[in-house]
Amino acid sequence: MRTTSRSLLRRGRGPLLRALVPPVWRTLPWRAAAVAGTGGLLLAGSTRLPERVPDADAGWAVLRLVALLGALAFGFLLDDPARHTTSATPVGRAVRAGLRAGLALPVAAAWWTAALFLVPGPARPPAGPVTLEAAAMATTALALATTVIRCTDATRPGRATAVRLALAALAVALVPDRWGLLNLPGDPWWTGTQQRWASALVLTALLAGAGTPEPLRRWSPGRRPLAGRPGRTSPAR
Repeated sequence: MRTTSRSLLRRGRGPLLRALVPPVWRTLPWRAAAVAGTGGLLLAGSTRLPERVPDADAGWAVLRLVALLGALAFGFLLDDPARHTTSATPVGRAVRAGLRAGLALPVAAAWWTAALFLVPGPARPPAGPVTLEAAAMATTALALATTVIRCTDATRPGRATAVRLALAALAVALVPDRWGLLNLPGDPWWTGTQQRWASALVLTALLAGAGTPEPLRRWSPGRRPLAGRPGRTSPAR
């Protein structure tokens, strides 16, 4: 397989990426995505059950919870039990992570669109602001997952990411409205809330991108650099 990858690399990166699509597609965490996605759609569809259509505030609350479930699914996106074997492929981890995200994004967009339309029109928030919040939650989950992979040897960062994301959501719920992220369009701090969501989206996207390269080699306590060869180590005597 390594010989095949090298020959594809000589022809260009395009054929190599096309060859990687089927195995990457099969290794995506579809189980976690199915559980979170199904829960989100059921939650969005529950707004149609009462005889009385819920108001817009209830629609915001429901879709924010749906977006959080989607973000939890994104936290599992980089789970790869074969992480230490796939690191030997000719393409870097940044390319492999980008391929995973590129395959997952159309599915996530279709899922989010379905969730939006499951909420009745009178209760449905404006698509732009609520989608901004959902996107910021998803990039936050990706940033947390890439941090776990960058700093540890974990092959499944999803669980740790889910815990951190849940704690972050709890912290956001406790922030006063003046500086918070959960204000509604009629509130006096609504404009600032949307600006903070946009800032969170940009910042976490940059953090996720910065965390995708291969981790730097860490020195072990019992190893020291080889003389004259920076970055190389040898066993301590």
